[in-house]
Amino acid sequence: MTGIEIGIAAIAVLLVLILLGLPIGVAMMVSSFGAVAFIRNETVAFRMLGSVANDSLEEYLYAIVPLFVLMGLLVTISGVGKDTFDLFERMLRRFRTGLGIATVFANAIFASITGISVASASVFSRIAVPEMVRHGYTPKFSTGVVAGSSVLGMLIPPSLLMVVYAVLAEESVGRMFLSGVGPGILLSILFAVTIMLMAWRRPASVFEREGTRVDGRETIGLLDGVRKGAPILALMTVVLGGLYGGFLNPTEAGAMGALGALLIALARRSLTPSSFWSLLVETGQITVSVLFLIVAATFFSRMLAMSGLPLALAEFLIGGTLGPWGFMLVFISLVILMGCFIDSISIMLILLPIALPVAQAAGFDMIWFGVMTVIAVEIGLLTPPFGLSAYTVKSALNDPRLRVGDIFRGSFPFVLTMVVCLIVLAIFPQIATWLARL
Repeated sequence: MTGIEIGIAAIAVLLVLILLGLPIGVAMMVSSFGAVAFIRNETVAFRMLGSVANDSLEEYLYAIVPLFVLMGLLVTISGVGKDTFDLFERMLRRFRTGLGIATVFANAIFASITGISVASASVFSRIAVPEMVRHGYTPKFSTGVVAGSSVLGMLIPPSLLMVVYAVLAEESVGRMFLSGVGPGILLSILFAVTIMLMAWRRPASVFEREGTRVDGRETIGLLDGVRKGAPILALMTVVLGGLYGGFLNPTEAGAMGALGALLIALARRSLTPSSFWSLLVETGQITVSVLFLIVAATFFSRMLAMSGLPLALAEFLIGGTLGPWGFMLVFISLVILMGCFIDSISIMLILLPIALPVAQAAGFDMIWFGVMTVIAVEIGLLTPPFGLSAYTVKSALNDPRLRVGDIFRGSFPFVLTMVVCLIVLAIFPQIATWLARL
């Protein structure tokens, strides 16, 4: 067998192992080891595995993973999410769809200090959905807004998916963070416009009864506004201001953010020794799983490079009738399809080692390509049968009357909105690249 044939066989074995229920990281390790052993020999395979395990994780940069995870978990239990929602709800309550738009913007702000979509979905399910239902919004629409807007957590920096992409594409983490700002703002605005259009064109899908406009006479006081807004504003200033201002590198920004989130949790007395220990354990579990997947993906990438498959694929796709944009359409479609069945990080780890050389050969800006990939991956969080955000909302609410199918149907308009966002970014790539290239 040629190296290219072995590479194709390794991908087939990987997919079979995943379908059989083997963990993604283990499946990648097994298929990659076997392929390298066939191309060279077992000794080379063992040496490459050891080299990958050492080279992949020795960089100081990878400390960013536990730091941002810890920051997100601390922010989640400290009540900052509820305060953010309260602020936007008071500001937008005069509008007919004010609660829905408040949920979107609060999710966007919350995303800027957590970077985890599931955390946003869990927090705002408990905060926003009961309030929206109480004011006459349909449960399907309320849960759809929360699930849909939760995807902002992986686009607006700091973002765990952006870190994973930066590692695989050998791009700057700081630049990838900056690239998510413009698209994150664009997607937030598009979500808000979607809500207003739904209320205008199909009010029955949004409101269960009349009288849904919240009383606008009650406004938030100055002191209450400062109390609710100061913690999140301070965290954003430290993390994002330090990062974008050049005072902190991504790892230092993560450390400052984790420290700030810890101080906020202690000041609000929302942290006990037992809960803090639980957070540390959860942080360790998430970090280990992510780093193990990165090691497996690096091994997989080197195996593919050794086989020559990515180069051959690039020559076939770019030089054939498909062309660069045909490849892009196929890639985005494949990412969205895989998002129906497996998690976000695993999609990137499986596809990017194959797709990145093709994208480079096609002449695409790799920062722009990363943003497009992340948005496409996030669509998978909202698509059945395994859309993680929908199941997170269902689990957080724990309401037997609420069906997962209703959440999927409620979030479908936001899936279409994300597709529109992809089209806009394809036409105007500067939205993603202008800040990162400054």
